[in-house]
Amino acid sequence: MALDNIFGIAGSALNAQTTRMNAVASNLANASTVAGTEKDAFRGKRTVFRAVLEDVSNPRDVNFKGGVKVDSIQDDPTSVRRMSDPGNPLADKDGYVYLSNVNEMTEMVEMMAASRSYQNNVEVVNTARQLMLRTLDLTRS
Repeated sequence: MALDNIFGIAGSALNAQTTRMNAVASNLANASTVAGTEKDAFRGKRTVFRAVLEDVSNPRDVNFKGGVKVDSIQDDPTSVRRMSDPGNPLADKDGYVYLSNVNEMTEMVEMMAASRSYQNNVEVVNTARQLMLRTLDLTRS
């Protein structure tokens, strides 16, 4: 695998983790929102990644490229909660409002995992850059 492929692969991971962090930020921002119907309640967003594998038949080929891409962003299937709040202007005819299905603790774990993965891929880029610089130094000698 050529060193320049490493930058593309790590870059795809950085983009994917950025999208994941954006979804987490949106989820946390909407965690305490309420709606008048279950249908209108905010549902947490989940990023779905897909491996990108080009020329998988021969991964030792120098032109082999891989990576990751965001396949989709889907709603969290967890059910929303219903809460009695007859004084709320959004309450339905029975006095209930519907809360988002976002669990802040789960989102914090997602945020930490996305952050760690992002940091790991930054380290991959830095290491590949250092290797390229060392190779250039060798050719100057």
